[in-house]
Amino acid sequence: MAKETTIRKKRLGRILTDNALTRYITFSALYIAQGIPEGITFFAIPAWLAMNGKSAMEIAAYVGVIGIPWSFKIVIAPLIDRFTLLAMGRKRPWVIFGQLGLIISFLCIGLIPDPLNNLSALMVAGFFISFFGAFQDVATDGMAVDVIPENEQARANGLMWGAKTIGISASLLIGTWLINTFGFPTAISSLSIAVATIMLFPIYFKERPGEKTMPWTAGEISPDSKQTQLRSWKHIFKCLYKVLRLKSSLVFGLGVFAVGLMFGLIDTLLPIFSIQELGWTNSYFSNVFSITTVIGGFLGMFIGGYLVDYFGKIKMLSLYLFFLTLLIAVFASLSNLWGNNLIVYAFILSYYTLYTFLCIAVFASAMHLCWKTVAATQFTLYMALSNMGRAAGAAMLGVLKTNFTWEIVFLIIAAMPVIMIILIQLINFKKHRVTVDSFVILKQTVVAPPVLKD
Repeated sequence: MAKETTIRKKRLGRILTDNALTRYITFSALYIAQGIPEGITFFAIPAWLAMNGKSAMEIAAYVGVIGIPWSFKIVIAPLIDRFTLLAMGRKRPWVIFGQLGLIISFLCIGLIPDPLNNLSALMVAGFFISFFGAFQDVATDGMAVDVIPENEQARANGLMWGAKTIGISASLLIGTWLINTFGFPTAISSLSIAVATIMLFPIYFKERPGEKTMPWTAGEISPDSKQTQLRSWKHIFKCLYKVLRLKSSLVFGLGVFAVGLMFGLIDTLLPIFSIQELGWTNSYFSNVFSITTVIGGFLGMFIGGYLVDYFGKIKMLSLYLFFLTLLIAVFASLSNLWGNNLIVYAFILSYYTLYTFLCIAVFASAMHLCWKTVAATQFTLYMALSNMGRAAGAAMLGVLKTNFTWEIVFLIIAAMPVIMIILIQLINFKKHRVTVDSFVILKQTVVAPPVLKD
């Protein structure tokens, strides 16, 4: 009897749906795995290229190419919802695929001969890192919606978002030091070991009891997966339309676009403002950015999710947005103190801490609104709307700065969170959840087509 209990405890330790600690550790690790390549490809390598005399045009071309695959996420998501090796879980096979692709492409970029004079190869390798990173990102988010209970979503998002932030910042700082000290190939190879190590998590842990660890091992399709999985494009898009047409889904989509405008404006503004207005160097700004985002990430991991759990999504979203509006507006009114670095440090640290907390609340809210049947596609659509807002905000900055002073630009940005504050008051999470749960019952009894064993 004791032996059976021990075996059961070991099994529960490997199953994501059965063990909260397993979920927290696994998803945090997977988000670190997303942050490491992002910190290297989007921050460390461009800085290294700039340090070695590459032109702004060449660096911009590199960043533009490696950013392309992330716009494919809205196409990747339906594929992940539609196809899978169901005996291994609904999303885990795709997580493993994305992680394996990350390892291979990460190693390839370190093998490029003379990368400073071979930017085309650097772009191609960076493109594939982003391509597999996008697969891993969408699959991880879809799996999180599938296996994380509603009462853990905020806490899990705090850990996940904080882990990614730390992964980005740590890989930027460590990667830059390794490149400068040991050279490009050694630096990339060293960091690829960390990405490869994290591969053990999706291989070892399973979504549900009884599933296969790998295609050739023993196991079978979980009844829950069989009920939830759709095998028809028609059903996927019909289900997606059904959940997106609900009022809370529509309002939330508009809200995340509005707050994305703020993210895009601030992210584009800060390096320009700090260098051109305040006279900072780019390396000085990078150090301030890394330190403040790491602090924000740690606070988000241990506080952000707890606050959303304790006080509720609407209340915390409203508070974070209100404090962001207040922070940006106050900073705009203190232009006579912008020459004091401590004031600017305090602003950047406060902004990125609130930014991290807001992202945790937004992600937890998006998960709560998702229907598990089309979770990857629906969640990715919300994130795509936020990214569209970011892109629009970045494009708006040039127009705003041409016509207004920095003070007025900051005040205009401060209005963006107000739009989402107004919109989210129209969202009713409980009513939405009840409606979505009724969809699940209907799908299970009427819509779901037969599922063949993998």
